[in-house]
Amino acid sequence: MARRGKKKGRPISGWLVLDKPVGMGSTEAVSKIKWLFQAEKAGHAGTLDPLASGMLPIALGEATKTVPYVQDGAKVYRFTVAWGEERSTDDLEGPVTKSSDQRPAEADVLLLMPKYTGVIMQTPPQFSAIKIAGERAYDLARDGATVDIPAREVEIGRLDLIEHSADRTIFEVECGKGTYVRSLARDMGRDLGCFGHIAELRRIEVEPFTQEDFVTIAELEAARFGERGESSDSADTVPVDFDAIDALLVDTSAALDCLPQIAISDDAATKIRLGNPVIIRGRDAPVEAEEACATARGKLVAIGAIEQGMFKPKRVFAR
Repeated sequence: MARRGKKKGRPISGWLVLDKPVGMGSTEAVSKIKWLFQAEKAGHAGTLDPLASGMLPIALGEATKTVPYVQDGAKVYRFTVAWGEERSTDDLEGPVTKSSDQRPAEADVLLLMPKYTGVIMQTPPQFSAIKIAGERAYDLARDGATVDIPAREVEIGRLDLIEHSADRTIFEVECGKGTYVRSLARDMGRDLGCFGHIAELRRIEVEPFTQEDFVTIAELEAARFGERGESSDSADTVPVDFDAIDALLVDTSAALDCLPQIAISDDAATKIRLGNPVIIRGRDAPVEAEEACATARGKLVAIGAIEQGMFKPKRVFAR
């Protein structure tokens, strides 16, 4: 029988709330963070286009098990719509496909905005990751195909006008999973009769994280390498003290603030980690819950369901 290879990297766990710069892709960002932390495993919660900046939550180690809870969280974007042109990608990257000399007055924009709040139907951009007959829409679009993408329901909690000028308007939007801000700019431009596309896009919140959690690449490199700066040498030659960079991580359990929190004993934690159910004790302990998170001494133990006062683990976390 072939022996399994030894895992490469450190078994470090937690969330890194990266302030992604413009020009860096989400996959590139994850690779960079994984290398800086020398982590065994890493993944992100919600793709951010290279032309966009801002919050890209990156999960390391055991935190990758909590990615779906962050992906489902509400997101806040600050974005600028440039009026007068519609583009193939609905942002600055693509060529102009439609243009107009008309420009909207602020009053017209304000009058339109209620149409784009609440639960609305939205058609994703041609250049999006939506799958059509097993292929990504952006791959088909790059090959010159025009794809018929069905509209779908998305939820927009709020849409605020921050600043308006003749040629562009700055908005802030709070929206749910699956909302395309590029589609929002495109559709508002069409409704206003002047066309529009995203000129700037920055994600500033992904629930439960806020701007206070932001960490930049420069801060990470300073924490990792100190005064030496980023090293081009192999990882084996850089300093082995990770304390400073590890301190920039947010605890894995932060992603599960949306779930009921159940405090358990060390003995109960041992049983749960072996896959066994345990009785939940305490006057305020819930009797039923589709999902809850169990902790021991403040450390995350498992996600599971509570049925008739018993916690049944579904996903267990390493110590």
